[in-house]
Amino acid sequence: MLPDAVEIVEVSPRDGLQNEGRPVGTADKLRLIEGLIRAGVRRVEATSFVHPARVPQMADAEAVMAGLKRPPGVVVSGLVLNRRGAERAIAAGCDELTFTVVASEAFGQRNQGQTVEQGLLVWAEVSAMARAAGRRATVVIATAFGCPFEGAVDPARVEDIARQVLRSGPAEIGLADTIGVGTPRQVMDLFARLRGAIAVSQSGRPAMRAHFHNTRNTGYANAYAALLAGATVLDSSAGGIGGCPFAPRATGNIATEDLLYLLDGLGVRHGIAREAVAALDPWLAEVLGHPVPGQLGKTDAWPPAA
Repeated sequence: MLPDAVEIVEVSPRDGLQNEGRPVGTADKLRLIEGLIRAGVRRVEATSFVHPARVPQMADAEAVMAGLKRPPGVVVSGLVLNRRGAERAIAAGCDELTFTVVASEAFGQRNQGQTVEQGLLVWAEVSAMARAAGRRATVVIATAFGCPFEGAVDPARVEDIARQVLRSGPAEIGLADTIGVGTPRQVMDLFARLRGAIAVSQSGRPAMRAHFHNTRNTGYANAYAALLAGATVLDSSAGGIGGCPFAPRATGNIATEDLLYLLDGLGVRHGIAREAVAALDPWLAEVLGHPVPGQLGKTDAWPPAA
């Protein structure tokens, strides 16, 4: 059964921009975030607190947070991969810290220099730091559907990682199709396993979140499947921009405006003006120096204005 409403986490300022070859200035990042907030977005993954040598596009994380105007009710999150990143995110004023635990050893080593076991230990530490600072701690299991270096990931492994992650009491737990290889049947299976892990955990009932890339054009079908399977939080990126510096040929996220069109057709509330998000696409393409994958910004509004 579909939920009545879904929460959208806008990831274009972080996941959307991190793999772009052309540097995007702080002022343009702020313009993007503020445009999304005006459109009704209430959760924004604004940046990531990683070493600038690893992800140069995120070198201005503190400047983005310092320059951001946050109306009441808007939650701003930062991605962190280690204790130092968590310290920076807390000091910069993030409302929420999002941590990534990786489901494959090879990707974990390349993405954040950690084994899966080390990632779980760091997550527990980051979760405690966030709670002590009065911030939300959320976690996403990356490469849950497949790894560019190891291939298919055993669903039982993902389920076991989820059970260990849940011991540290995340406010929200997500599954990420980092390289866009998942299909709806896989999505239904993995989220059923995640539901089962949550049901027997001793740390409350965190919301289930889904993060899909559209590399093989299954992202929107996967989002629909995730909703049917109980997810109530979806990540998306304005214009469908995005990718991962450590995942070869992984293309963009599902586009926020296109996802909103789907949700509107399904009768699932989200609170965001889809045409206002789509209107950002031409400007985004100019800033990035290439067309964006999102479709709604390339066509007429529907239904037509009366």
